[in-house]
Amino acid sequence: MGRNKFAQDEIREIARLLRLKNAGNRAKQKLVRHDLRTVYEFNISDFNEPGKAFGEEELRQAIDRGAIQVLDDATIADMKAKRARDKARDEAERERQAIAEGEMTDWKQSMEEWEQWEQAQDALEQAERAD
Repeated sequence: MGRNKFAQDEIREIARLLRLKNAGNRAKQKLVRHDLRTVYEFNISDFNEPGKAFGEEELRQAIDRGAIQVLDDATIADMKAKRARDKARDEAERERQAIAEGEMTDWKQSMEEWEQWEQAQDALEQAERAD
């Protein structure tokens, strides 16, 4: 599930992309859907009726029925920042759990150990040169 709250500028850009999608060939449609999902977190399947095309008119209908909310830019920016924080927190928790269960190596700890080893080697080389 993607977002259902967008700024007015985002709605205008989504409408433009939907026009491109409906006018394009299959490959172009795939690219546009990809942009909608990745740039705007907009999934057509969240708002359309299965089997029916989704275009600018359907976008307006989704807004009118309240399935999509149009909010001010500041609210959307705050929402995106919160989603980014939540995503980073969830990823860190998944990583922590995978390390604890042995499914993954703690690369950060390995990197620290490597840097300590390199520093020890450098110190050893400097000591040998000083002798």
